Amino acid sequence: MKRWTIIAACMIIISVILGWYFLTPHLQKTQKIGMAVEFNNHAACAWIADEEGWYNQEGLELNSMESYATGLTLSAALARGDIQVAYLCLGPAILAYSRGVPIKIVCGTHKYGYGIVAKSEIKDITDLEGKKVGCVREGSQCDILLQIVIKEHNLTEIDIRRMNPPKLVMALIAGEIDAAVLPEHYATVAESRGFQMIARSQDLWPNMMGSVMVVKDDLLAENPEVVKKLVKVTQAGTIYINENPEKSAEILSRALKKADPQGVNPTVLGEQLKLTTPEILMASMRNLEYTNEVSAWEVQRYVDILIELGYIDKEITSEELLDLQYLQ
Repeated sequence: MKRWTIIAACMIIISVILGWYFLTPHLQKTQKIGMAVEFNNHAACAWIADEEGWYNQEGLELNSMESYATGLTLSAALARGDIQVAYLCLGPAILAYSRGVPIKIVCGTHKYGYGIVAKSEIKDITDLEGKKVGCVREGSQCDILLQIVIKEHNLTEIDIRRMNPPKLVMALIAGEIDAAVLPEHYATVAESRGFQMIARSQDLWPNMMGSVMVVKDDLLAENPEVVKKLVKVTQAGTIYINENPEKSAEILSRALKKADPQGVNPTVLGEQLKLTTPEILMASMRNLEYTNEVSAWEVQRYVDILIELGYIDKEITSEELLDLQYLQ
């Protein structure tokens, strides 16, 4: 009888311990997340949060933090099941959604952050006529800005060369192109090599949305608390950037030098990283407005432009793209 009493007591103790373990939030297992980001300072809040360990502090363990040269290559990776969260430019996010990737935009990361840089003899936008102009692929933010410029200035003889941003900078330096439409921090990198900024995105499109954070629909449905934490960390990173710009540039410089971006030639990458100094990043980050706000009107405007250009062939509303319930 005594033996059974001891066994029963042990079972009760074990049950209490297990119940306490599973019902106590801070002892629950961390949520593993597959993340992808752009290899630039658009996703500065994510790079800084990872470097500072803020995801882990919220119980979020990054299985991966893959980086990509452009949002368009990143958007293709979003179709994979192991990538649940991504920081990328608005255009590629909309394109991914239009192609069947089940995602929602849950917050923004910045406005602006793109520019047209050119050789010294090119003084303004009208001088681009008849020139070789480098640009990221169709549907990117850079491409949309170029299409706006072409339409507004009636430019008919531009020779567009498609490359990713690191290659565009090297092509400028090598004299293979006359100008380039670049995202930051690449625009400032080119500027540091003697090329001039003839127009910034804020000049061409006031209130232009830059990048956003997206999550897969299943993560939003099954783990809303995880999405809430991701938004919280993103907002914390954005506040940190605005309050500590110099420190942010230093952290970002270290993070980019440790990254291994997909789709970038190692030789080209090595040359780029020599120029990715805290000073250049600091100058570049001044060309962005780091904010988590999302304008449904601006999102819809971007959708309409993509439809007008024939990049997407179905109607999409900003309402179906956005889920901003966790944005404070």
